[in-house]
Amino acid sequence: MVRRLVDLLAVVVVVGVFWLPATLEARSAARLTAGLVLAAAVACAMLVRRRVPTTAVLVAGTATVVATALGTCQDFMVATAWCLYPLALRSAARTRRLIRVLVVALLATAAIAGIPPGQGSQVVQSTILSVAALCVAWLLGGMVGRQIELARQAESARVRLEVARDVHDVVGHALGLVSAEAGVVRSLPDADERELRESLADIEVHARRALEEMQSLVRGLRGLPGLPGPHGGSTGPLRPAGPPAERLTELVDATRATGVAIDARIDLDAPVGEEVAAFVVRVLQESLANVVRHAPGAACTVVVEPDGDDVVVRVRDDGTGSGGRPGAGVGLRGMRERARLVGGAVAWGRAPDGGFEVTARAPRAAPWQGLSTFG
Repeated sequence: MVRRLVDLLAVVVVVGVFWLPATLEARSAARLTAGLVLAAAVACAMLVRRRVPTTAVLVAGTATVVATALGTCQDFMVATAWCLYPLALRSAARTRRLIRVLVVALLATAAIAGIPPGQGSQVVQSTILSVAALCVAWLLGGMVGRQIELARQAESARVRLEVARDVHDVVGHALGLVSAEAGVVRSLPDADERELRESLADIEVHARRALEEMQSLVRGLRGLPGLPGPHGGSTGPLRPAGPPAERLTELVDATRATGVAIDARIDLDAPVGEEVAAFVVRVLQESLANVVRHAPGAACTVVVEPDGDDVVVRVRDDGTGSGGRPGAGVGLRGMRERARLVGGAVAWGRAPDGGFEVTARAPRAAPWQGLSTFG
């Protein structure tokens, strides 16, 4: 609505200042009629410049050339420049369209140069003003167009990073647990059928949970109706399925099943914001997954508790595991990015006893959220 009003105001100003005065001074009815028709054509071009910018530029430029030759306008390509701006915003086929614009500018220059002898200074002035108006519109539109394209690329990179983080959390954690539990079963020398069935059941639970969260992620990416966001689709990090407190307990139990001895203290009766709750779950998930991957068999301490207006997560292993594959640090960087999104912080490093420790802290409610009951 605002854009339409701006375009309408521009039409009134340009036609009223540069076209109507010269048209109404026409000495013949034919020239007056032609001037009014050309002014109407320019007005229409200015109004549709956003939908068909190339056509609008050609119509406005041609009308200006003809009207200048007839002496029914004093428009120094102002209307054409107004139509040129949205064309310059678009990156596709910009070079080809620029050639068309230059042709219009040359035609306009030729028409202006046809002014009767004795008005050389007016020819030069008109030509300079016309070229300047077109160049300013083209350069300004191109500059704004580049800024818009850079913003789109930055948003695309942000979305890719968010998806990569969610896929790593879901798939990496589930595969880590499945691999670790399968390894435990394989290492049991005399596993009976009941133990094997229990282990397979645990593996099935991990796989099903990962599948559910992956399906949720895919639905968000497809933008199906009924999902968060103004037009459907995910607008933020993937939230773990299920109540957060229940998910924390599930993560601890699932990690214990892989052979990691865990001393857990989960104490969060205070209300916590939804995004912060998801952050807590993801931090614990990644931290325990790292213990399984890089220190299998180690003893581990887990603490999740409130600390004033914050919620704190501490995961620490004792470094006595059998050693695992070195990681690339993708999960740790993902935790730091998630912390930044909720106004928190994550730190990690070697503990004094030789183990590895991860500490995360976040306000119980993100700055843009209210509080809800945790679990």
